[in-house]
This record gives sequence, structure tokens and C-alpha cells, in this order.
Amino acid sequence: MPIFTAAHLAERLGGQVVGDPDLELHGFAPADSAKAGELTFAENESYLARAEHSAASAVLVDGDYDTVSRKTQIRVPNARTAFAQVLPLFFPEPTFPPGQHPSAIIAESAKIDPTAHIGPGCVVGERARLGPGVVLQGQDFVGDDCVLGENSRLFPQVTLYPRSILGRRVRVHAGTVIGADGFGYVLDQGQHRKVPQVGQVVLHDDVEIGANVTIDRAALGSTVIGKGTKIDNLVQIAHNVSIGEHCIVVAQVGIAGSTKIGNYATIAGQVGIAGHLRIGDRVMIAAQSGVMNHIPEGQKWMGTPAAPDRVMKRQWLAAERLPELLRRVGDLEKQLSDLKGGST
Repeated sequence: MPIFTAAHLAERLGGQVVGDPDLELHGFAPADSAKAGELTFAENESYLARAEHSAASAVLVDGDYDTVSRKTQIRVPNARTAFAQVLPLFFPEPTFPPGQHPSAIIAESAKIDPTAHIGPGCVVGERARLGPGVVLQGQDFVGDDCVLGENSRLFPQVTLYPRSILGRRVRVHAGTVIGADGFGYVLDQGQHRKVPQVGQVVLHDDVEIGANVTIDRAALGSTVIGKGTKIDNLVQIAHNVSIGEHCIVVAQVGIAGSTKIGNYATIAGQVGIAGHLRIGDRVMIAAQSGVMNHIPEGQKWMGTPAAPDRVMKRQWLAAERLPELLRRVGDLEKQLSDLKGGST
């Protein structure tokens, strides 16, 4: 594992050292498991207290915390951001040498940049194009006419159906299937007739797709994932869906066909979104919501069926009062019955 001085890390992170700038650090760990010689981080008072009592030699901390410490501190503008920046220094990703494993099957018409890595058991189809630094780790299937941009990476057992297009620095994790048929059928004389799905999937630059995700190709045109969007594991994206730039889509989300989602949207876990909807920029949808309506930009929705958060919170508060209201109604009915009985 590489070794860095506190001063070197502070320079890399745009921070400053309070304590020993020459302190050597050889690892990064959470406070409860950090050892001497390791760095930990604190983004709030609770984390800071735990870090102070840990065995870590140094703490990555927000510059706002002007506290006296017995440990060396690296003060940065934002500890969470610095955490993401410093981890790759201590835990660099594995590198893959250029070349093709003997077990790979590569079509003669495919165009492979000489710096690309094609691992064992991979299949690359006709006219596929793999750019500089592309990595296929192993048992990946790249269909005919697929395009993989510079430094894109497929983890093991990824399937790209024909004509899928990946931009630069796209990462697709194990078991994901991109470009399978959209779920399109019409009822014809009592039978479900398949509507051919002849479109494609386009993933723009810096998209990351989690494990076991399915993104269906369009019936016509393209299913599109915008630049910088991050998609968690076990997500289903149907045909002709369009997701904008820099969105976050958390695990087990299902998005039905032809729905359009704007930029910087956040869709929490287990959300279901019906088809042909329009979800605006910077929308936030809470976990386990069922979205059946268009959502204007900038709004927060929750619940099933989903509604603006203030509406749903009022409904939930009212629902919590129902048992008491029912008891009171029962008491009033009994009193009214007693009154009627006493007047006869």
C-alpha cells in the first residue's frame, strides 16, 4: 500500500495540516477499526469524537471544526468530498495490460484500440469498436456494432446487445444486461403479439451502472442515460426511457417505458414510475413511492400513489389520528343512542 505524508495529502486535497506535516500515513480506515499510521475522517461532531478516541494517527476533518486535538488533522473544505478523493490514493484500482486473452473471440471486422484489454472468455461482435483504454474484464459479451468509448470498463459477465453505445469512462458492473428487448406486446385476436424492438441504448460519458441492472433498448430510437448519471444495483429501465444528466437512481427502482426524467433527479430505492410520464429537473422521489403522474421540476414527492411531500405528510398525520377519531365517533354514537333511549 502506498505511503503519503500528511502534507502531501493536504496539498492533493486543497487542505492544510494542523499538527505534524511529515507524519507518514499508509492506510485509510473508519475510526472504529483504524490503526496507528492510518488516516480516518470526521464530517460531524459524532465522527470527530470517535476519531479522537481511535488509534488513527491523523483525521481528515471539515475546516469548520476548529478544535484542539492530540492527533494530526488535515482540514479540508468538505470532508465527505475529500474522503472520495483520498480513497483512490490508498486503494488504487487494478490496472489491466493491453492485449487480448487467447480465449477471447473477436470478430475480424471489430476495431480494437491497441491499448484495450480483453479478458478471458469475452466475445466481441462484428464491427464493434473499442476505444483507448477500454477494459473487458472477463466473460463479457459485446454485440455487433457496439461502441465503447475511451476508458470504459465492463466488469465480469456484462452483456451488451447489438448497437449499444457507451461514451467515455462508462463503468458497467457484473451481470448487467444492456439492450435487451423492451417489453412490448399488443393483443391480437386473443394472443400477445410481440412488437419488434429495433432501437438501441445510449449511455453518455461518465455513467456508472451497478450490478444486475437491465436497460432495455428502444422500440424505435434510443433508450438514453445522460452524462454523469449513476444507477445502483437491480434497477429496471424500460424501452425508450430517457434519464437526464447527473441523476441518482437507487437500488430496485423500476421505470416503465417512454418516461422522461430531467437532470439532477434523485430517485430513491424501490420507486416505481409508470410509463409515458415527465419527471422534471432536480425532482426527489422518496423510497418505495409509486409515481403515477407527471412531476414538475424541483418538487419532492413520496407515497403510493405518490404526491407532493407536504400533501402526503398531512395524509399520514391524519391517518395516525384515525384510531382516536374512530374511538371518539364511537363514544358520540353511544352517547346519542343513550340520549335517544332516555327520551322514550
